Amino acid sequence: MIRTAVPADVPVIHAMVRELAEYEKALHEVKATEEQLHEALFGERPAAYAHIAEADDGEPVGFALWFLNFSTWRGVHGIYLEDLYVRPERRGGGHGKALLTELARICTERGYQRLEWSVLDWNAPSIAFYESLGARPQDEWTVYRLTDAALAELGGQR
Repeated sequence: MIRTAVPADVPVIHAMVRELAEYEKALHEVKATEEQLHEALFGERPAAYAHIAEADDGEPVGFALWFLNFSTWRGVHGIYLEDLYVRPERRGGGHGKALLTELARICTERGYQRLEWSVLDWNAPSIAFYESLGARPQDEWTVYRLTDAALAELGGQR
């Protein structure tokens, strides 16, 4: 049901990224191209990794895209899950849990001590799903982000 993504999966990953963004009411923010995803996942220096959830017939129905982070407090790597998505008509079939189980397996096998991700505060179905697996919100932390003009200005590229 879960397998490591291969280069031929890039178009379907790209399509599902767009589906996820549409679900999150942010399709207009997607700028990534298939070429960029291919380079990030399979280029000379991969920056991210992906797993595909397949239906019994081999059809890709979901994906997890992740990268390594590092905890200075724990002194080891962890996994940051950038995107977890299962197509709506395939939800409830265990694909999301299987994807998270695979990432948890990778963490424990490699000695990583954290599996982290962000979820929109209005996404009650996902929050309930994550909490059913034992995940807990980090309420004391607020995510900050620099992008576009603010990032360029701070980086001296006004």
